[in-house]
Amino acid sequence: MRLKSFTAKSMKEAMQMIREALGEDAIIVATREEDGGKSVRVTAAVEKELDAQEAEEERIAALEAEKEWLYADDDDEETVLEEITEVMLRHAVSEDVLDQVVACANIMGLSEPRLTLINALEELYQFAPVPTGRAKRPFIMVGPPGAGKTLATAKMAARSTMAGLDVAVITTDVMRAGGREQLEAFTKLLKIELLVADSPKALKEALMRCKKADQVIIDTASTNPFDTAQVKTLAKMIGAADMNPMLVLPAGIHADEAGEVARIFATIGARSLLPTRVDVARRLGSLLTAASQGGLAFADVSTTAKVADGLSALSAKKLTQLLMPKAETARMFKAASSAVRKAG
Repeated sequence: MRLKSFTAKSMKEAMQMIREALGEDAIIVATREEDGGKSVRVTAAVEKELDAQEAEEERIAALEAEKEWLYADDDDEETVLEEITEVMLRHAVSEDVLDQVVACANIMGLSEPRLTLINALEELYQFAPVPTGRAKRPFIMVGPPGAGKTLATAKMAARSTMAGLDVAVITTDVMRAGGREQLEAFTKLLKIELLVADSPKALKEALMRCKKADQVIIDTASTNPFDTAQVKTLAKMIGAADMNPMLVLPAGIHADEAGEVARIFATIGARSLLPTRVDVARRLGSLLTAASQGGLAFADVSTTAKVADGLSALSAKKLTQLLMPKAETARMFKAASSAVRKAG
């Protein structure tokens, strides 16, 4: 995506400049008045392949903008809101989430984008990491096809086993070819017996066998959230006992679709969200939308395909680092540069 700012005496004049420079496909990213309302600055974006010269010009402009930010004494509130807006747009959040985050950030009134976003996320979202000790209720992993439930189950089991907990693993995924075998390969390495349940009654019986376990983790068959019959089947499994349904959702899907999926799984009991494939996605807006529209708390996050150390607790700070990966490095460099200038 190519970003460029234009300054003009009026919005009409700025729009004309945008059309001439970026074409009819350009979208408005941010606007603000300057010089006490005498002029307007508009930032626009367009999906465009750049030739070598344009790419070099963009690179130099980006470096100059970064240098200007690094050596600035403070970010005013308007600049902070503009940067947070750009972050939300870059991650393709839904319109309602964009409004919520920007409005909350505006109320915070802080002068640094990263800290402002951390505070806004803490205010807007709930964070409930998976407990590292004994859990009162079994975890049942639910989600759409391809979400990574089986791998997430293996990661949770591996982490808890390495922490010295007595872990039990159950699978209800008896229809998918290789589903049981994939999970069994992990449980054998962990020296855990994999229990199989093909019905709510069988699941109840399996849970009775696991009563003394510190943690019980249940993998389920993939559920198409738009197939009523599949959703009802999963709901019956969830209703077999008092359990903690956790929605496993991959990053990078369309935000509106993620929100719809989250709402459906929430209606059958999901209360927390475990994002996967964050390491191979560049747009994480779907996760914010899913948590918001599904009323889900962020649990842990999967940032690698490795089973060992594959999950980490998700907090407002961690989520901000994922949304603004360069912000922390830039902040530290800015502080160090400021100290050097003062010392000199």
